[in-house]
Amino acid sequence: NAKVNYAVLGLSFLFEGTSWLVALKEFRHQKGSHGWLEAVQLSKDPSVYTVLFEDSAALLGLVVAFAGILAAERLDMPKLDGAASIGIALILGATAMFLARESKSLLLGEPASPEVQTKVLDIVQRDPAVQRANGALTLHMGPQEIVAALSIEFEDHLSAPEIETCVERLEKQLKAEMPELTRLFIKPQTTGTWKRRSKALAASGGEPA
Repeated sequence: NAKVNYAVLGLSFLFEGTSWLVALKEFRHQKGSHGWLEAVQLSKDPSVYTVLFEDSAALLGLVVAFAGILAAERLDMPKLDGAASIGIALILGATAMFLARESKSLLLGEPASPEVQTKVLDIVQRDPAVQRANGALTLHMGPQEIVAALSIEFEDHLSAPEIETCVERLEKQLKAEMPELTRLFIKPQTTGTWKRRSKALAASGGEPA
C-alpha cells in the first residue's frame, strides 16, 4: 500500500527534519564567520557536523525514496523503486566517505591550530627566565583537551632549582590562560639543538625530540 509508505516517509522526514534543524543551529553557532567547508576542516569537535551531515543525507534519502515510490506507482514501473534504493545507498556512501576523510586526522591525532601554538609560545616567551621559546608540539586528545610539549632555552645563569621554579611558574600560567592544555611537558634545550633535530627529523617525517 503506497499510502502507508508515504505516511512512514512523512513521519520520518518530520523527525529527521527536527534533528537537522537543531544540528544546523548548533553548527552555525560553532562555525562563526568561517565558511561551511572551512568550518568542518577547522573543527576539533566532529560530533556537531557529523550529526548535521548524517541528517542531511537522511533527508535527501527520504526525498529520493519518495520520488522512487511515486514514480514506480504512477508509471507502473516497480524497478524505479529499486533505482531509488541504489540512489539512497550512493548518498549514504558518499556522506560516510566525506565524514571519514574529515575525521581521520582527529582519530589519528591532530595538532592544535597554529594560533594556539603561537599563543603558547608567546606566553612562555614573556617569562624573564626564558631566553627563547624554541617550539611547541601539540596534540588534540579531545575537542577541548590538548597535550603540549615545549622546547625552551632558559637563561644561562639559572641554576637547576631556579629552572624548576620557572617550569612550575610556566605550567601555572599556561593552564590559567589556556585551560584546554590538560597535559604539559617542558624540555630545556638550546635553540641550536632544537633546529638541528627539527631539520633531521622533518626530513625523515618525524617530530623534533
